[in-house]
Amino acid sequence: MIRYALICAKGHSFESWFPSSAAYDKQAKRGLVTCPSCGVSKVEKAIMAPKLSGTKKRGKAPAAAAPAEVPAPVASDTPVAMMSPQEHELRGKLKELREHLTKNSDYVGKKFPEEARKMHYGEIDHRSIYGEASLKDAKELHEEGIEFHPLPVLPDERN
Repeated sequence: MIRYALICAKGHSFESWFPSSAAYDKQAKRGLVTCPSCGVSKVEKAIMAPKLSGTKKRGKAPAAAAPAEVPAPVASDTPVAMMSPQEHELRGKLKELREHLTKNSDYVGKKFPEEARKMHYGEIDHRSIYGEASLKDAKELHEEGIEFHPLPVLPDERN
């Protein structure tokens, strides 16, 4: 798994996890990576400081320690884009998909990982469900071979 700091065309900063760098590239190219604040699919990687662990002290300690948290990336110029008719069509289909899934599935909330496991291991009958899972839970479900997909998040059409 790899974590990227991302920034949308409207300047919102956020982070997201992907199975690999190639998975991010593929999803971003298809417009599947969207800003959780506004739903814009024009997203770029932001500069992110690497997180180092297990490093040994070598020589003298530095005079000043690095800050514990890296500030959120800030865009100097906000990238903008006009959506093509094909992108509008794709957006509509994603909205239809989300509506279909939520209307025809059982909402299980925070019990999603538990319910998904029960179905995967044959403890309960399979059915369509949706809910929430932490990044840790999603990673564990993936490692167990349990198939699931994030629901597409789009902003209200009035925006």
